[in-house]
Amino acid sequence: MKPSILIARAVFPEVIARLEQHFEVETNQEDRIFSESELIEKSRGKDGVFSTLSERFTAPVLGALPQLKAVCNMAVGYNNIDVDAATAAGVMVTNTPDVLNETTADFAWALLMATARRVTESEHWLRAGKWQKWQYDGFLGADVHGSTLGIIGMGRIGQAIARRSTGFNMNVIYHNRSRLSEELEAKANNARYVGREELLRTADHVMLVMPYSPALHHTIGAAELAMMKPSATLVNIARGGIVDDAALIAALREQKIAAAGLDVFENEPAFDPGFLGLSNVVLTPHIASATGATRRAMANTAADNLIAALGGGQPANLLNPDVKKKA
Repeated sequence: MKPSILIARAVFPEVIARLEQHFEVETNQEDRIFSESELIEKSRGKDGVFSTLSERFTAPVLGALPQLKAVCNMAVGYNNIDVDAATAAGVMVTNTPDVLNETTADFAWALLMATARRVTESEHWLRAGKWQKWQYDGFLGADVHGSTLGIIGMGRIGQAIARRSTGFNMNVIYHNRSRLSEELEAKANNARYVGREELLRTADHVMLVMPYSPALHHTIGAAELAMMKPSATLVNIARGGIVDDAALIAALREQKIAAAGLDVFENEPAFDPGFLGLSNVVLTPHIASATGATRRAMANTAADNLIAALGGGQPANLLNPDVKKKA
């Protein structure tokens, strides 16, 4: 008998067909977001779950699923899964790193450029029929070329963002849990390691690219925003919760920083409506990895992980190698 799995959200039909070659598959192509009780009900009796960031595998959820052997996220992040609890329960956890690095870095630049040059603000103004004449001070933004880019979180995506800054003749500074090797710094447009406070005070454009953890909750709050230049921009493509959204709304409203570009939010998709009343913020709905090729690569990587996990092998992207596999 084939192992049984749940595909918790809608996904490409060809990925479902591929998984059906290996498993008994229950799908959710209507793309409902499951409540905790529904997630337990749908996952009960399953050997594996093909998950997204929408499904929260907490200790109580994992404890209610004794047959479960693997949760394979179609995402590079995995803060929706209690990895320690999964390890204790004998559940393998995987993610989909690397396949989205370059696409996400592309989008980070799109968001940076739109934020610095007030693209969405000026488009809304134009669409509202307000464009009557050219003005010398119309929508003055901030230069990107020749400016200082500060990256907090210099993993693979952060390094890809830094490499793209070469063509803009930018000075790159970064803060990370640990300093990169000299070789990697050189490849990242000669990026220079600095303390977080120095980065916030110095950078013209601050880019957040680190993973979320409880220890990093509200890493950027009112005090950190107050350190930034009044002319600076903040771009968050990392995770909601890293920024205190209420503090950011206040800083943007009071023009303590010039603008922000946000692809992620606290409590998304139920984000703070205070952002909607601001003209100096660019808002996108968590789409940094959203190209057809990249999302397919993510889905197939999650499928690879699930096939390996339930086929007796070790998934390439296993996050908890100390897990004791269930028979």
